[in-house]
Amino acid sequence: MPSYVLFTIASLIWGSTFFAITLELGEVPPAVSVVYRFALASLTLFAVCLLRGDRLRLPWRVQRWTLLQGFFTFCVSYVCTYNAEQYVVSALVAVLFALMVFWTPICARIAFGTPIPRRTWGAGAAAIAGVSLLFWHAIGTELRHLGQGGQGHFTLGLVLGIAASIASSAGSIVVGKVREESNNLVLTTGWSMFWGTCMVAAWCLATGQAFIIPRTASYVLGLLHLSIFGSVVAFICYFTLINRIGSNKAVYIGVITPVISVLLSIKLEHYRPGLTEWLGMAVCLGSVAWALRAPAAKPAVSVNLNDCIETTP
Repeated sequence: MPSYVLFTIASLIWGSTFFAITLELGEVPPAVSVVYRFALASLTLFAVCLLRGDRLRLPWRVQRWTLLQGFFTFCVSYVCTYNAEQYVVSALVAVLFALMVFWTPICARIAFGTPIPRRTWGAGAAAIAGVSLLFWHAIGTELRHLGQGGQGHFTLGLVLGIAASIASSAGSIVVGKVREESNNLVLTTGWSMFWGTCMVAAWCLATGQAFIIPRTASYVLGLLHLSIFGSVVAFICYFTLINRIGSNKAVYIGVITPVISVLLSIKLEHYRPGLTEWLGMAVCLGSVAWALRAPAAKPAVSVNLNDCIETTP
């Protein structure tokens, strides 16, 4: 399947998942919903592997990287995302993932010494400018509320959303190491989701969060969409793109999806962005077009690693 098709599929699916998460809030604790989502998704991936005749067992040299990927991508990132959406409209949480265009090159630089081209810095700065415009009025309102003795829920949601984007960026870097050890993308993704599920479940048990059985149709439909499309289909597309074009280009899905999410929030959550917010979205899209035209970075580490990292919901 061509890379642009994979890019489009992942963008459209993830653009809808931020709203779908809101369907799961309130009835079940956020972290428990993360457990349900990735338990179902990992079981689906393992079932696909069995149908293909694959062995589910992976050697420890591979499992250690799937554990790390599961921690960043399917544990920290999603627990922060689900909790952030309790305080911030889903579209704005999605926008925070545009910051992955800035975090991912930094993570690659820290982990592997990969050089960061000037154009990447420029695109990252443009993305941050776009995010700032989108949040301009919301931040101003929050500051006024804090001055009047508000509880700072929006600020907490903002911090959690930023933490989620950083964790996702770190997870996208680990994908390169997983790929070096195994080319079975479906199996390694299944294991990463499984380990992430176990970690979040342990956190829920340690903090006394109840594993409530959902009863509403909206929750169940949201869970199925998030598990099958948002987790299985979209992540396979995304990780395949990382292996083809590098994490610092694939990560620009995280800039396209907020625009889709904003449009859905306008329709379904009655979100009403003003001129400043629309300008912010335009700046984000412009940064995508600019970054995707950037020349490939010169190799700084082994060839296999740079197949996955050329230069971050």
